[in-house]
Amino acid sequence: MKISRQEVDRVARLARLKLDPEMAELLTGQMNDILTYMDKLTQLDTSGVPPTNHALELTGAMRPDQARPSLERQQGLANAADTDGQYFKVPRVI
Repeated sequence: MKISRQEVDRVARLARLKLDPEMAELLTGQMNDILTYMDKLTQLDTSGVPPTNHALELTGAMRPDQARPSLERQQGLANAADTDGQYFKVPRVI
């Protein structure tokens, strides 16, 4: 699959990019290189490869839930900008 200079100009216009002629030619060549490589990838036999969402095997980073004691109220409010003694006070948002 090849991309033409007119298509690069059209995409640049849609993206509201102002390209000078040298940059448009460079991008046309680079996009053609990318599309040529993508054509090579479509020729690979992937029938035995299961679909994945990541190239590497990932394991869960979450630890199991364990009940632990909470902070005391005064410790939790100690660094708050403003409190009423029991709760955080924040500006009213409407």
